[in-house]
Amino acid sequence: MSFETTAAIFDLDGTLLDSMHVWSDIDVEFLRKRNILKVPKAYSQALASLSFRETAEFTIDYFSLNEQPDDIMHEWNQMAIEAYSHHVQLKPHAKEFLQFLRSKNIRLGVCTALSQKLYVPALQNHGIFDWFDAIVSTDDVNKGKSYPEPYQLTAVRLGVSPEDCVVFEDIPEAVTGAQKARMQVCGVYDDASAHKEQQMRLLCDRYIFSFSELLP
Repeated sequence: MSFETTAAIFDLDGTLLDSMHVWSDIDVEFLRKRNILKVPKAYSQALASLSFRETAEFTIDYFSLNEQPDDIMHEWNQMAIEAYSHHVQLKPHAKEFLQFLRSKNIRLGVCTALSQKLYVPALQNHGIFDWFDAIVSTDDVNKGKSYPEPYQLTAVRLGVSPEDCVVFEDIPEAVTGAQKARMQVCGVYDDASAHKEQQMRLLCDRYIFSFSELLP
């Protein structure tokens, strides 16, 4: 890996985890129950960098739902826990790359919009939960990943300066947040954000299609 770094911070959805289809499926089923038979493209795009609670609040406003954020978050969690506990896979070569970083004594962190109920079983299912020295959810700071605070907290918990971190992300909004935190960023291709590839290439210090590109 060409970055000068003492710590690597990973997004989960669409970066370490091949999981974006889960949320598309949940959107379809959640809205179908409310007699909304098509997920608007503008709605899906607006969710990219929001925290879990921000997403629930936005959904209520967008569709004029007479519901509470906590109730919606609980429903989404129940739908997602099964998928993240048993079915969501790691991206190709992700585990090998994490092993490589550990062999170089690079500290590992996670910065995710996922709640603890989802990221814990997902990482445990693949035997890598204990590999991370720090895990931060946007719920911990009540701000989405377009802001620097989630990344700053991850660096604090890792015990390193932001400038010594490289962040792996799959969407431009999160890249911007990491850069505001003064971190280097490596963009990671995901099918769900393929239409943003050119923007990612312009923003990121490096862009990859697969973690195999960073292995020796």
